Amino acid sequence: MADAFFSFFVLLPLILLPILYFIVRPRPVKIPIVNRHVFITGGSSGIGLALAHRAAADGARVSIMARSLTKLEEAKSSINHATGIEVAVFAADVRDYDAVKKAVDEAGPIDVLLLNHGVFSALELEKMELSEVKSTLDINLMGCFNMIKAALPAMKNRKNVLPASIAIVSSQAGQVGIYGYVAYSASKFGLRGLAEALQQEVIGDNIHVSLIFPPDTDTPGLVEENKKKPELTKIIASSSGFMKADEVAQKAFDGIRHGSFFISCNMEGIALSLATSGLSPQRSFLMAFVEVITAGILRIAALCFQWNWYGSIEKWHKQRNCSPETESS
Repeated sequence: MADAFFSFFVLLPLILLPILYFIVRPRPVKIPIVNRHVFITGGSSGIGLALAHRAAADGARVSIMARSLTKLEEAKSSINHATGIEVAVFAADVRDYDAVKKAVDEAGPIDVLLLNHGVFSALELEKMELSEVKSTLDINLMGCFNMIKAALPAMKNRKNVLPASIAIVSSQAGQVGIYGYVAYSASKFGLRGLAEALQQEVIGDNIHVSLIFPPDTDTPGLVEENKKKPELTKIIASSSGFMKADEVAQKAFDGIRHGSFFISCNMEGIALSLATSGLSPQRSFLMAFVEVITAGILRIAALCFQWNWYGSIEKWHKQRNCSPETESS
């Protein structure tokens, strides 16, 4: 027993850590925020507004974009009142590439592109209109393609040699599929493929990609979302944590500064990121070590979650089928 303990806790780290230090890619990086141009989509409310407040407070030059000019002006006033910083505002729909390109060109070269826009509708696929599915994919996924394509040429040709960042706000529903999140999860899972491939394309230009995975966050959108959520979605999603928008913003910028590819916002998010690390890039050899040694344990934990979720679904259907209303129909 003592030999096994020594081998696992002493010999394994001594052998594995140097190997991981050598092979982890991309290499560690520090991305400054002070005096950099931070451009935030969906910046007029919720997490986007909290990100804009955080960036302004940290000394960045901030631009925010959303569809409603009225809400943008309200956000601008709020940020100025709180920080004394005057932010630039741009009204555009991320689905409209020409409008996006015009806003990006007017804003000037971007150092940190923070893609926070998104829509959400919790509903079973059978009950969703295909137009709603398409709208979700167009905004959440294609909107990011439009923004990145518009901003990338100037980001690549920036005059300063400091590292730049493209940070994309995904969701914990972009790490694991949840009942009622069919369209939303599809759009957020797509962001991971975009981010992994994009990081390989832009690493030579000293641009570093991050994926941010917030849990349910206290925003006006969540209030509306909870009114329409299917009962099963509420049961399953309740196993995750709940955060304030400013807490998510703080976690996001902490991760962006370190160039982290995965940015988790709470303990559940860290566990999800470890469990779904797969072939994603990893800058920290210490986190790579944790990913390696916890892989098997976290797979067991994931199976336990699935057992619980499918148990909830089975129980819900049994109760529904046995209810008087079902019998009478």
